[in-house]
Amino acid sequence: MKAISEPRRVKPERITGIAHVFAAAGYSIGGLRRLWQETAFRHIVFALAASIVLLGIAGATFGDYCIQFVLFFGLVAVEALNTAIECLVDHLTADWEEFARDAKDLGSLATMCLLIANAMFLISVVVRYFILS
Repeated sequence: MKAISEPRRVKPERITGIAHVFAAAGYSIGGLRRLWQETAFRHIVFALAASIVLLGIAGATFGDYCIQFVLFFGLVAVEALNTAIECLVDHLTADWEEFARDAKDLGSLATMCLLIANAMFLISVVVRYFILS
């Protein structure tokens, strides 16, 4: 009896030039769609909206808003990498493994560090405008 073979996977052709820019944008949009499935990411987006309102109430400067957005996009990047790590780890093992726990914990730590940085910045703006003024 002949075994059923899997179809041979062919490596896609390399995309160059301006087409590469559009392809990369498409990959990023796909990543954003995937990240939106994560509750933590949706909380991060909600927190950004709340922080913008708080900055507005505090009379923040343009520079304050710029710093907040840089911190926010840094947090999004780390959350995306954390989610990618979790996807890979879940693919590699279905059972509990120490390496899986460590990888997920380290990704979580990276996200927490940027969450704290965002919170510290917002606290500094609130202190500067409501307490020190």
